[in-house]
Amino acid sequence: MPHSDPDSPADDATLARRVGQAAPACDRDAEAELCRRLAPRVRLYGLRHLGNEAAAADLMQQVMMMTIERLRAGALREPERLASFVFGICRMVVLDLRRGHVRRERLLETYGDALTPPEPPTPNLDQARLAHCLESLTERVRTVLLLTFYDDMPAEQLARELAMSQANVRVIRHRGLERLRACMGGEAP
Repeated sequence: MPHSDPDSPADDATLARRVGQAAPACDRDAEAELCRRLAPRVRLYGLRHLGNEAAAADLMQQVMMMTIERLRAGALREPERLASFVFGICRMVVLDLRRGHVRRERLLETYGDALTPPEPPTPNLDQARLAHCLESLTERVRTVLLLTFYDDMPAEQLARELAMSQANVRVIRHRGLERLRACMGGEAP
């Protein structure tokens, strides 16, 4: 019995014919075998031309899907030239990706400034007034606010440090912020 090379073009051509002749039903075994044989080569092509593992994996999936779809539709006239057909698809997909990348770069150069959100306006903070308002608060309220916002201390830790309940810390913080807002807004403390 003659031994056949599993990667020979004749075997690929036989598989391509099986996929094309099975339409509209699918010869899943033939499709899987074609993918098993061709996908690693397509991935290497992607690595060489795209230089990125993720992009090569995406290319491999897209090309194998397009190949199977075109074989099912009978778009391959010469099954013996399957490898050329597949790498032609690879070349077209890579060129399309590059065109899209160049197009995006040009658009970003042209309109990039319009796409960046404007800087939020910095509030005009009256530091002297803030210092006065903080001084007008009780020692306990001022301590809770300073430890909360300057030391970035959570309510649980503050409660332990000041020997009070978390709920009490939250109430003091809430009321202290109300007083501070009112004082900064021009109302009497």
